Amino acid sequence: MTAVAPLRPATPAVEWSVEVHRDEQALLAHADELRDLYDRSPAATPFQTYEWLKAWWGWYGTRGRLRLVLVRCRGRLVAAAPLMAGVRHGFPVLVPLAGEQSDFTDFLLDPVYAGGAVRHLTRALLDERGGCAIDLREVRPGSAAHLVAAQWPRRAWRTPSSVCLELPSGDIDDILGRLPSRAAGKMRAKLRRIDARGITAESVPAERAAEAVHALLELHARQWQGRPINPEHTRDRFRRHLAEAATGMVRDGRAAVLQYRWDERLVAGDLVLIGHSYVGAYLYGAVPDLRDCVDVSLMLLRENLGIARERHRQGVSLLRGDEPYKLKWRPTPVRNERIILGRSPSAAAYAGLARTRGYLSERRHRGQESHG
Repeated sequence: MTAVAPLRPATPAVEWSVEVHRDEQALLAHADELRDLYDRSPAATPFQTYEWLKAWWGWYGTRGRLRLVLVRCRGRLVAAAPLMAGVRHGFPVLVPLAGEQSDFTDFLLDPVYAGGAVRHLTRALLDERGGCAIDLREVRPGSAAHLVAAQWPRRAWRTPSSVCLELPSGDIDDILGRLPSRAAGKMRAKLRRIDARGITAESVPAERAAEAVHALLELHARQWQGRPINPEHTRDRFRRHLAEAATGMVRDGRAAVLQYRWDERLVAGDLVLIGHSYVGAYLYGAVPDLRDCVDVSLMLLRENLGIARERHRQGVSLLRGDEPYKLKWRPTPVRNERIILGRSPSAAAYAGLARTRGYLSERRHRGQESHG
């Protein structure tokens, strides 16, 4: 069922309307509009593309839980909140589509219409039935969600979330220039070793993207054999979601799937997401013995930087996590936020519990790292 709720015009010359779609066919029906809005939403990330959301919903979504909120100005789509109803910690909440598999969550917003669009989106999110709160776990600085939170008329909670690491655009020599001369010299020697072994990198076309993603995930599983791995990365639904999303995103220039070969043997694969500003290193896999021969992270980074430079992006995001292999490049840390927008009196209890569990999870993660 689709509920269409026209709102009072903000001025006599501007007509606003809001639609809340709960039918899963709504994603298909509004595909072209959502693609177009993404192109006009500079703060959005690849995790807000139609291809990523639609593929995720197809393999993870639950019938009846979709809440796709669309804001129009004179009929043109100017803001969207792709959400779903769920339960967290025993509380009914609204959460972003694909949030568990996304490094950033946000709304879509055309900045030309920001003032009115944020106002009407805020009102629609507040009026939508069900859920004590809207929980956005990974909100990047400068996101549209911050504008909604600033206008939220009820209680809202912000808490630090994951750290993402970013490197500026340029070639690998620019990045090595950030390191002490001795460390940079060692890295240049490792690059010569990669080149001497004749390892080649190929960006596969869209028609081969699904096959390449399947191969990447096989390599990823082999790479983590005998060590703790994200269990979702081994499941068929994740494999199918990623393959479907990558196919559409490669076709539209919003992702690249790289394959690395050594003497015609596939030794590594890398899925790179291409946003408006940054190239994001999402997931890779490599044969276990490759690390004994070359510096894999250096090999991947050189190609990722090349994509950022070719696509005229500001740099490379290493996405969530501040693992030591990322820190050696001296990247700039950027902290995501978790934003909880309260919609009912029970939101305070939910926010308190969610923040406490988040804090304990972070402490547990840090403890594991210190003993790793």
